[in-house]
Amino acid sequence: MSRSFLAVSFAAVFALAGTLANAKDTFTIGLSNGWVGSEWRTQMIDEAEQAAKEWSKRGVTVKTIAQSANVDVPGQIAQIRNFINQGVDAIIVNPNSPTAFDPIFAQAKARGILVISTDAEVSSKDAIYVGIDQKAWAMQSAEWLAKTLKGKGNVVAINGVAGHPANQMRVAGYKEVFAKYPGIRVLNEVNANWDQAQGQQAMQNLLATYPQINGVWVQDGMAAGAWRALTDAKRSDVAATGEIRVDFLKTWNDRKFNSGASVNPPGCMASALNVAVLRLQGRQFKDGIFKGQYGNALYIPIPLIDSSNFQKTYEQVKDKPGYISVTTVVTPEQAEQMFFKK
Repeated sequence: MSRSFLAVSFAAVFALAGTLANAKDTFTIGLSNGWVGSEWRTQMIDEAEQAAKEWSKRGVTVKTIAQSANVDVPGQIAQIRNFINQGVDAIIVNPNSPTAFDPIFAQAKARGILVISTDAEVSSKDAIYVGIDQKAWAMQSAEWLAKTLKGKGNVVAINGVAGHPANQMRVAGYKEVFAKYPGIRVLNEVNANWDQAQGQQAMQNLLATYPQINGVWVQDGMAAGAWRALTDAKRSDVAATGEIRVDFLKTWNDRKFNSGASVNPPGCMASALNVAVLRLQGRQFKDGIFKGQYGNALYIPIPLIDSSNFQKTYEQVKDKPGYISVTTVVTPEQAEQMFFKK
């Protein structure tokens, strides 16, 4: 079945879906976060809650209920079941699995509840995805690294949580890019669970094992640790991808790192919330708008920070707390223009 057919099918499904509350001006939206291992996730929830408050300026009341905890897939399914039982209008979930939620999403759909995943795509035909294309995110930064190395060199990769859907798509993305460069040799890849300390330890181990490293592809949440290991080892000859936290950007600025970073904005959940409210108001999606491997994705832009725009980006965020990440939010006005019929 072609992606174009899937896109049309999903548009038709959501045009007819359930009893979306298009006559209301008050909505309740559940926010499900199954992992709280980083400030990025905290910022994600905070930005979504702020986006909900902003709707009051448009005469719409949006109430949010956040369930945020370190839980396994069954635990996150329990979060979603709680939202269903509370009778929310929509559920926005950062999912711990791409496929395990199909049955519970079907239950939500049967109750007329709109379901949107963010940050990681899901296979369910009863949900849509609003967020970045995680594979494209990885391809963008991998392309930066390959070009910085002029198409040749020894590279190592430090990945996130093994089995997480976003991590899987990112790994597929950088592998696809490096496969186009015969001169790039991937020596090894390890997992450091999006944890800064684990990223530092992983980089130390890789440097000890492979002293001839030229480049490092490392995911956000771990880049600061990897760069700390590189600095301690006095390896200024290594190019490595970076991350978007303000404290890392300050170090990047001070030490003039040879780095590039794709932006995965924590505002993705806020963007999803804005799409959800417009859909709940009865707005119709554009024809053929859905993309992605499951044919249900609405992709938002992916900025890249490198030497060409670093100073401009840094000036915008340098006075914010160090744990804050560079972010963007698709506003209601932008969402209307990007995804919905007039």
